[in-house]
Order: sequence, then structure tokens, then C-alpha cells
Amino acid sequence: MALLPGTLSRAGPLSSDILDLQVAEHGADARVVTAVGEIDALTAPELAALLIAQLVVAQVVVVNLDGVRFLSSAGLRALFEANEFATREGRDLRLVCNSQTANWALETTGLREHFTFHDNVSRSAGPWS
Repeated sequence: MALLPGTLSRAGPLSSDILDLQVAEHGADARVVTAVGEIDALTAPELAALLIAQLVVAQVVVVNLDGVRFLSSAGLRALFEANEFATREGRDLRLVCNSQTANWALETTGLREHFTFHDNVSRSAGPWS
């Protein structure tokens, strides 16, 4: 994955001025991707690429959207396509979403029903039951 100049300015593997993405391992087969900031047409491709890369190496990928302040249609598409990829590959994509903005976007578009939600990261990154 190609990174734009300056995207490694923060602790996460992929960061920009409007979106910070971080990945944490939870055991051998689970990853938590934390998104903080805005997911729009500019940053959604970065999120999509990161989610697919994590789904290739982990059985469970949890996307923590608690810090998302804006979620555009491009961001919704990135999440939906990652979820479809997970389903095709026998993987599990889970969302932790206590962001009012992100919840509103998922609810108003009718996409909420396509995802598995958990209240917090520690519960969602556990066994895949």
C-alpha cells in the first residue's frame, strides 16, 4: 500500500490530517482497527485498503468507529465492501460504534442491518461466537 508523504506523522500505521488509523493485534487471529477523525472520499480508500489487508491475515477484524466525527457515503461503501469481502472469505468484520455521527449515517442509509455490532472493543475481539 502506497502512503502519501507525511502520513506516518502519528503513532498509527496510516494517518492524515483528518483521519488517524491504528491497528492492534488481539491474539493470533484478531485485529482491531481504530479510526479517529473523518472518513470521506479522500480517506475512505485508505480505510478500505487497511481493512482488506487485515481481513487477509486475521479471522476477526473489529473496526472501532467511536472516534469518527464524519462518515460519508464513500466511508459507508468502504465498510460495506470490507464486510462483503469478509463474508466471501469466511472472515468476521465487527463494528464498535458509539459515535452518534457514524451511527446516524449507518441507520439512515439502512446499512446498519448488514453489520455485526458490539458495545466495546474487548467484547468484540474475543472468541468468534
